[in-house]
Parts: sequence; C-alpha cells; structure tokens
Amino acid sequence: MRSSHRVALKTLGCKVNQVEAESIAAALIGEGAEIVAEHDADVVIVTTCTVTGEADHKARKAVRHAHALPQAPVVVVTGCGAVLDDGTLATLGDRVVVEADKALVPARVGALLGARTSQDAAPTARIGEGFHTRAMVKVEDGCDNFCAYCIVPYARGVPRSVPSADVLAEVTALRQAGAREVVLTGINIGRYEDAGVRLPALISAVAATGIERIRLSSIEPEHVDESLLSAIAETPAFCEQLHVPLQSGCDRTLAEMGRRYDTAAYAAIVERARKVLPRLALTTDVIVGFPGETDADAAETLAFLERLEFAKLHVFRYSARSGTPAAERDDHVPPATIAARATAVRDLGERMRLAHLNAQIGHTLDVLVERPGEGVARDGSRVRFDPASAESGERISLTVTGVDGAGFALTAW
Repeated sequence: MRSSHRVALKTLGCKVNQVEAESIAAALIGEGAEIVAEHDADVVIVTTCTVTGEADHKARKAVRHAHALPQAPVVVVTGCGAVLDDGTLATLGDRVVVEADKALVPARVGALLGARTSQDAAPTARIGEGFHTRAMVKVEDGCDNFCAYCIVPYARGVPRSVPSADVLAEVTALRQAGAREVVLTGINIGRYEDAGVRLPALISAVAATGIERIRLSSIEPEHVDESLLSAIAETPAFCEQLHVPLQSGCDRTLAEMGRRYDTAAYAAIVERARKVLPRLALTTDVIVGFPGETDADAAETLAFLERLEFAKLHVFRYSARSGTPAAERDDHVPPATIAARATAVRDLGERMRLAHLNAQIGHTLDVLVERPGEGVARDGSRVRFDPASAESGERISLTVTGVDGAGFALTAW
C-alpha cells in the first residue's frame, strides 16, 4: 500500500472498540498507509457501537458525515453495528462498504484502494505518534450476562480470552517500543481465563514484563473479589483506580435490569477495595431513566452515589435498543424526565469529582505525560502543568497546588 493512500478512523463506543480500531490502524500503517484527518482521507473507517438506540443513531450520523465529505471518500463501516446490521448501513451512501469482521478491514481497505497488501507485513507498534500514550491491550471479548438493556452479547458473542502468552508478547513489544502504561481491556474482563490463568494471575504476569503502570478499563462488581484485590495490592505497577459499573443505586431497578448484585453487595465490594487500596479512586457508570424507574427510585440512586463518594461518574440516559427485553416494556420514562434525572446525577458527579481533586492538593503524584502540559496520574486524575516541564511519554512527579476550575483538572506548577 503506497503512502499516498490516506485513511481516517472514526471510532465510537467503548475502549474495546478503540483498541480494535488502533489495531486496524497499526496494520494499515504497516502496509504503508498514512493515517490522516477525515477531510484528507481516501477511506474513512467508522467503527460503530450499537449498545443503545442512541448509539445506532450516532453511528448512522458518523457514516453520513463521512460520506458527505467533499473529497468523496469510501466509507468502510465495521464494529458491533455492522455485526447486527439489517442492511440499513449500506443504504446510507453509494460509497458505503460494510465489513462486519474487523480482522478483514485492512485487506478490504487495500482492495478498495487498489493497493497491494502483504500477509508478511508487520503492523506498527501501537505507541507513539497517532496512538494513545497509554497503550490499550485487548485481553477478552464477549459477554453472556444478558442485562435487560444490552444488545452486546448478541453483537460480541460469549466470553473468549486472548491466550496469556499472546497478551504478554504484546505488552512486551509495547514496552520495548516505549510504552510506560498498558490498559487491559475487554467486554467482560473479569471472565478472563486461559488454561487456568485468570485475571489476577494475568495482572501479575503482565507486571513481570517490566511495564511501569497497569490499569483495567472496567470490571463488573462480581469480579472484584479477594483474589483480584490481593493481586492488585501485591502489584506496585497497578494504578490505584478501578472502574466498576453500578448502573443504578436502586435495588428494584438493578433486579429489573438483570444485574447480578444489589446495592448492599456493591457497597461491600467498595469497602473491601478501599481497605486494600486506601487511596483508591473509584469510578462508575450510571444509567438513568430505565423503564419503570420512579422518582423515588431515582432519589435512591442519588443517595447511594453520594454515600459511596465516587471520583467520577459516567452518566447515560436510557435509550431503548430494539432486540432487548427492556425495549419491549410499556412503562418507558418520558424523555424530559430522563433528561432532568441525568442532569441531577451529572451535577452530583461534578461535585464528587471536584471533591476528589481537591483532596489531592498537597500530594505528589506520579504523572504520565500525554501531551504538552497535560498528563494523567495513577488514580486517573487529569493533571495540568507547565508545558516546558516534560515531553509526551515521560513520567514525572508533581505536587498538586490547586484545581483548575475551567477544566476541573488538577494544576501543578
């Protein structure tokens, strides 16, 4: 593939989508393609999410936008939306190509551009210019929880784990290419298992490669058990941050969602985790407006969230996804009510985030520089500092002196 072939990537959805899109980019770069902005591209690859009806809407919007660009690029659509596509995506434009199998996307792009591809071409390491400073490593795919609101098990299939030897080889290659931190990702990462190696052992093995920092993208509450917490506590490279989805702080709603815990169990998990990691930053996902959610249910969620003092909330308005049990219910919450509840939860989340950041004042943080003047601490806090202090990819120690009200990022000068 000649370097004159320019490819852009538009990636929607979760971190697994992000790492899969980065793998596509790495393969294309290995073939000689240039990764560019959408307005300069011959081909735009849209990696779709289909977790909700709103996600499908955003995916179609992204495809239409790419197809309407003045240079008339070919638009290759992949991701979960392509897997469950009923033929709609291809009707969005005469240059839209749907490829559900992400592994085939690089070859498909090469064929569309009339470029020669080689099975022996080595993909570039996913670190450095054009990639995240914190390298994401996919270790698991699939889920069989079948939560009432979620279509992902149908799009991704049952849990499947990447062989631990392959994970370690990838982490080693990334470290040798200059990565200082890896983020282990998966759809349901707590289900990782390869020939008896489960997630706690995998974390320990990843640390043994010499990588300096390790974190998980997200892990379900039921998998935050004693063995995982022990592995984290015994691994100095593991960052003091966990993202543990809650979805609701109301037991009735959790049961109707098909979640596998109640608020008491979740609170006990948090308590155990904070005993093991006293400086743990806990972040979570919350869905507001699930069918049947009453004002009292929403108030229970707010109270529970405030009691647990999260460092950050990711708040999602419920959006019906056809094909899920929740979408078939006849007690959907009015959109205006969902919007109001989302605002209330987001406001609480901002207050908790500021409280977490203010608690860091006076502490010295280990910061991985991601761009001039900005980096991320081990607990996930965003840190701003004098741009002349360090370059991207460096690790530096900074003492926090205040909180930047404009971006709610820590400032250290």
